[in-house]
Amino acid sequence: MLFSCKNDGGATKAAPPLKIPVIEVFQQDVPVYSEFIGQTYGRQDIPIRARVDGFLEGIYFKEGERVRKGQLLYKIEPQSLNADLLASESKVAEAETYVTNAKSDLNRVKPLAEMNAVSKSELDNANARYKSALSQLESAKANMKITQISLSYSELRSPINGLIGITKAKVGEYVGKDPNPVILNTVSKIDTILVRFFITESVYLKMARMYSIGLKDAVEGKKVKMKDKAKLEMILADGTTFKYKGVTDFVDNNIDASTGSLLAQASFPNPDKVLRPGLFAKIRVKMDIRKDAILVPQRAIQFVQGKPNVLIVDSNNKIIFKAVEVGVKYKNLWEVKEGLKTGDKIVFEGAQKLRTGVVINPVKADFKVIGN
Repeated sequence: MLFSCKNDGGATKAAPPLKIPVIEVFQQDVPVYSEFIGQTYGRQDIPIRARVDGFLEGIYFKEGERVRKGQLLYKIEPQSLNADLLASESKVAEAETYVTNAKSDLNRVKPLAEMNAVSKSELDNANARYKSALSQLESAKANMKITQISLSYSELRSPINGLIGITKAKVGEYVGKDPNPVILNTVSKIDTILVRFFITESVYLKMARMYSIGLKDAVEGKKVKMKDKAKLEMILADGTTFKYKGVTDFVDNNIDASTGSLLAQASFPNPDKVLRPGLFAKIRVKMDIRKDAILVPQRAIQFVQGKPNVLIVDSNNKIIFKAVEVGVKYKNLWEVKEGLKTGDKIVFEGAQKLRTGVVINPVKADFKVIGN
């Protein structure tokens, strides 16, 4: 059975127009950004090298934790080095005996030569033996010093306060010669994080024009004031924007002819020690400003077969389908380059319920501009 609503005169009562949230197109200056893929490094990344070879005797730190400057990290078995040191000390003692004997002979011959009791050649020979003994002593002491230094290399200590990574060798492994580990680990200072990335020649020229003071001086190696540097943003792997902004440290002075790109480096403060070396991140830098750009919410744009369009509400509250040309994204907005003008009202939500020519009851949408 079919039921219909009729008024007292018998006519069918029309359904009221749908309430549809709409928003008014507005204009605003919009910054245009470029993004570059980069990798993070510590302010200092110092490799811990095995400078003598031998079996690894001990590891004295926890991987991935902070270490102090001078803290013992590794110990290489020192037996052979201790034996070398004893041998060098014996050589020094032997050389000291030669010096004592040579000096005694010289002291004995010298007064006799003054009395012409011995020939001058004997005095010269005694003096030469003494100088030779002194030279041998200095050489023995130098060899002993080298052995002492080599022995000190059996204990590897942290050169800085920083964060240490995973060890490349375990206790009992022979280290210090290829193919065994020579670089055992890396200690990084991460209070500041460096990001290295490549920019194209054309992007460099745009940046040089926009930040002419900062980049020109950076390329020429001059010190750049903070206020003159480009402020950079870092987007992390989870899509969030790092809360501290960075600055350009340098731009390489050579363009890679095969790729047409330059290496650039930026530094970001990392007081919370959240970032670590080796992360991949996007660097975002402002390249231009679009004056009086026409903006609409991103969710108001529909794509039909890959082409953007909106639903306009005319003065009679009728829906009109309108194809548009979009530009850059800004926060949760989209720039519209063609198809709209300031003051146009467009459907914000509920487009799937509508078609061209439908009359609606427009209500102001609850919308806020958010994002970075």
